[in-house]
Amino acid sequence: MKKTIFKIIAKINKIMLPSYSKKGLDMVKAKKWQLAIIGWRYFVTKNSL
Repeated sequence: MKKTIFKIIAKINKIMLPSYSKKGLDMVKAKKWQLAIIGWRYFVTKNSL
């Protein structure tokens, strides 16, 4: 159950949130809110696998 919920959230994240790896964002120059989005996407991806 938990895994299916995270898979759904991961699909929503893919549609709604920007992908900073495709844009070539430098992690050192990233703003706090960009780091929060990266952290959230990592957390959801880790739990959906």
